Amino acid sequence: MKIPQLMHEQYVQAREIIENAEDIKVYSHIDCDGICSGAILSTILDRQNKEHEIEFVNLDVLDNIELDHELTIFSDLGSGQHIDTNAKKGQKIIILDHHPPLRDIDYKDDKDYTFLEINPMYHGIDGSYYVCGGGLCYFLAKEFGYTDLSWIGVLSAIGDMQNTKTGQFEGLNQIIQQDAIDGGYLKLTKSDINIYGRNTRPLFVALSYFSDVKLPITNNTTETMAILEELGIDEKHNRKTLNQLTQEEKGRLFQYLLKMISKAVPGKYVRYIPQLIIGDSYTFLKEDEHSFLRDGSEFSTAMNACGRNHEEKIAMEVLKGDRFVALDELEAVSKSHRYNLATSIAKIAEGDETNIIEMENLQYFDGDGIKPEIVGTITGMILGYCNWKKPIIGFTQTDDKGLKVSLRCSRLLSYDGIHFGNIIRNIASKVGGSGGGHAMACGAYIPIEKKDEFLQEFNDALNGKLSN
Repeated sequence: MKIPQLMHEQYVQAREIIENAEDIKVYSHIDCDGICSGAILSTILDRQNKEHEIEFVNLDVLDNIELDHELTIFSDLGSGQHIDTNAKKGQKIIILDHHPPLRDIDYKDDKDYTFLEINPMYHGIDGSYYVCGGGLCYFLAKEFGYTDLSWIGVLSAIGDMQNTKTGQFEGLNQIIQQDAIDGGYLKLTKSDINIYGRNTRPLFVALSYFSDVKLPITNNTTETMAILEELGIDEKHNRKTLNQLTQEEKGRLFQYLLKMISKAVPGKYVRYIPQLIIGDSYTFLKEDEHSFLRDGSEFSTAMNACGRNHEEKIAMEVLKGDRFVALDELEAVSKSHRYNLATSIAKIAEGDETNIIEMENLQYFDGDGIKPEIVGTITGMILGYCNWKKPIIGFTQTDDKGLKVSLRCSRLLSYDGIHFGNIIRNIASKVGGSGGGHAMACGAYIPIEKKDEFLQEFNDALNGKLSN
């Protein structure tokens, strides 16, 4: 896939706008993709000697936002929000976003301010799998000649789970990936066992976190240890990480997992099982061999940890090259984040009584006391404790009047062609809120009194769509 000609022309225009602007503000999202996007844009502006402010925000603050700068750039957000409501004559707005847009591509034509929205969906390119916010920002960097930022574009795509459908990058992401390989920043391992923590977690621990389908090994390290010993892969007194396995050992593990999962899912899903187990892995060659930043999945998780704990600037400084003070701070944030996740999950899903409530077509939990910034992460991790055949929704309060809603589902449900991001946007709108996102991971903000109505509407919208 190549960048469409019209999209290329938009990047040329974006470069010209930036080169001629002096007063610049950047808004970016708080997740890995948004932080990577912000880091790329900030690096571009640094190298262009442009003074700028950067702020990482949640989506709910963007509607009716005040625009106080000559040029405002929105990255990994903006397309689904009314960010230009208060635009003044002569101001300039650039949006680099891959989420479904509210406006059509000709929206800019009758405005007395400059409005440039670069969104792959205008060009027939699926923003869920073919390019993300950080990727769009990288193509802007490439317009300036800064191809050394390609590795950040790859990291953003990993964090945005752009490779979850097939286990590899497709579309415009392949261009970014190749630039990173050609520049010596990235090593790509094709068709590797796709388990998180390949460098830092013992394999028996890493396997126990498998959650797309609930298996005998899920949340059960005793079972994983027994299986690995049975396969001759691991020994009681010599525990290995995934990266320490030979190709032959990985092959044995793959066959065992394939057989186990095949027994647990309806027949129509069996052909998709290899994609749950196998996928490309990404090694960042400029990082220390023993650092958690070396592996793409672990690096992206650290970025998300910062975003969920209002420490996006720490993550951005690491991305921009600080491997001393900011890296120490990043490790501290990650440690605290893991503790908060573990205690929240224990409260919701572990023990004799679960707080997960099951409806006909969905399941949900009330995350009382859970920070809105981490409820999405927790919702995804709780998949391993509940019915994988239904999406799970987590709720937590943002204030006295509002709820943050996060939805996650097994990758297998995406193969049914259900786009939960579109559904949650429609349902949230019906109850006076807003929402959106990807097929398998999305969220919304709704009035607190509309929770029951939201659940019923969502449950009804899924009638006939799930294979229960």
